[in-house]
Amino acid sequence: MAPDRETRERMPAGATATGRHRVRLDQPLPPRRWILPEWDPEAFGKLSERVARFIGTGRFLVWMTVVIILWVLWNSFAPRDLRFDEYPFIFLTLMLSLQASYAAPLILLAQNRQDDRDRVNLEQDRKQNERSIADTEYLTREVAALRTGLGEVATRDWIRSELQDLVKELDGGRHTDGHVRFPAVPAEHPRGRDGGDR
Repeated sequence: MAPDRETRERMPAGATATGRHRVRLDQPLPPRRWILPEWDPEAFGKLSERVARFIGTGRFLVWMTVVIILWVLWNSFAPRDLRFDEYPFIFLTLMLSLQASYAAPLILLAQNRQDDRDRVNLEQDRKQNERSIADTEYLTREVAALRTGLGEVATRDWIRSELQDLVKELDGGRHTDGHVRFPAVPAEHPRGRDGGDR
């Protein structure tokens, strides 16, 4: 049974008579609320790289050594009521473990980002090498074609020798009366002029 007019007017857009809400494909979904905090992966990656670079410097090692020495000296020689970490230095061990537990994942994250960059660079280098190889092969084919074409071009020496042969033939056809008699033209080949060229 179809809903009456008043019921249809009270229904929200996209609702059906069965009460189920239909998903509209022409509208974006509302943003979902997450319980966990959200962060920008790119900004977090850049921060991790900065931290990893700082941890890998001599400055960090010097400052960490100075802090540890001051910590041990204060908790060994300061008045007893001002000491905050007695001899086994358990709190110092805890702080160093905490620093190491954060440093290791940050360094791994920075290495992963560097690996991704290296992979992209290697892919670009591979494509550039393929283009260079294709260009080299194309130029090689063009040079081979030019050499082949130059082999069929009449050179100056060949033209000179042909002209000398023609002059000799003309000199051989000259008679005492001064008239030039050309050698007889050979009869055409029955299959055509270029039959002998085949």
